[in-house]
Amino acid sequence: MRAFYTGVFYLGTFIAIGWMAKRLLDRWIARHGATLEEVNEQAGANAGKGRRFLLGFWRRED
Repeated sequence: MRAFYTGVFYLGTFIAIGWMAKRLLDRWIARHGATLEEVNEQAGANAGKGRRFLLGFWRRED
């Protein structure tokens, strides 16, 4: 049972931090009048393309 409580504590902490970060980012974006589409347009057409190392594998994003 102790392992269960430890797992809940660790997972709960990460979920809570992620949720608070999302809320903070949403407020900041709403305050500045930006949308996700505008942010992606500023990054450019080729910003997300290329080779990435993810979870031990190289993958190409075309």
